[in-house]
This record gives sequence, C-alpha cells and structure tokens, in this order.
Amino acid sequence: MSSNPGTAGQVKGDEATRRDFLYIATGAVGAIGAAYAVWPFIHQMNPSKDTLALATIEVDLGAIESGQSVKVMWQGKPVFVRNRTDKEIEEARDVDLSSLRDPETDEQRTKPGHENWLVMVGVCTHLGCVPLGEAGEFGGWFCPCHGSHYDTAGRIRKGPAPLNLPVPNYQFVTDDRILIG
Repeated sequence: MSSNPGTAGQVKGDEATRRDFLYIATGAVGAIGAAYAVWPFIHQMNPSKDTLALATIEVDLGAIESGQSVKVMWQGKPVFVRNRTDKEIEEARDVDLSSLRDPETDEQRTKPGHENWLVMVGVCTHLGCVPLGEAGEFGGWFCPCHGSHYDTAGRIRKGPAPLNLPVPNYQFVTDDRILIG
C-alpha cells in the first residue's frame, strides 16, 4: 500500500503538459492552414501585371504643336497632355480664384518653366466620364454626360463635377519628354 504521491502527481502533470502541447500544436497547424487557404484571396487583390507594367509611361512632347492635345493611356485611364497657347495660359491665369469651386492657380497645375504643358487625368470628377477637349463654355473640356465645363487649366467652372480634373504625378525627363507616374 505504499503509494508514492509524487509519482501520481507527476503522471497528472505529464498528462496536462501533453494535452497543452497537443492543443497548441493543433492550433498552430490550424492557423497555418487557414493562412494558406486565405492567401490566394488576399493575393488576387494585388494589381495585375499589365497594370503594374503601366505604372509609369513616357510621353514624347516633340510632336505636339501649340494648341494641340494628345490622349495617352496610363493605368487604364486617359491622360490629356495639352500644349497650351499663350492665350489659353493668359485666360487661365486671369480667373478669379474665389469664383472657382475647387480653387487652384494655374501655376499649381503646371510645372515651373513648362507652363504651356498641361497634364491631367481625363476622367470627369462627377461620374467618371471622359470629357471632350476644346469644348464647353470656357474653351477647355466639356463632359457631355452631365454638363460639367472645365477651363483651359482643367478646373471645374460649371456643372455637377465637384473637383478639377486631377493632375497626375509627372516630371520632365527632358524638355520634350515627360514621365507620368
């Protein structure tokens, strides 16, 4: 009848330790399995390879005459690049900023030394339509879908659009080449 209470206690302690280990190991394997199962769903939200390839584009400005515009595609969106005339620049600078819904100076929308070049994402800020160039009441852009009028600096002047046409991040690589993005 000699029983060793330390031995019996040891067995219970070992069982508890093994049980704890099994719980922790099972939980770890389950967590790793869940991560492997969820990863494809998370990964599919990353931009596609063709979108990443268009993260930046280079535009040759040499062929664009004064008063002309070109439309290039960047990240699946149209970008308007316009070589503005002196008259268009003057009209844009003469606008009273207090009359604008989204007040920005012409200088804020262009690069110093290159004020004749206007680069904007060509998507109307109302519902995402593509405005027509050299149209509307202010000689800039006009969105025929809902009647938004933009001036020669791409600023909203009339209609339902709440904001100016956005200026993407761009830089001049040379005097006749820009890098958008």
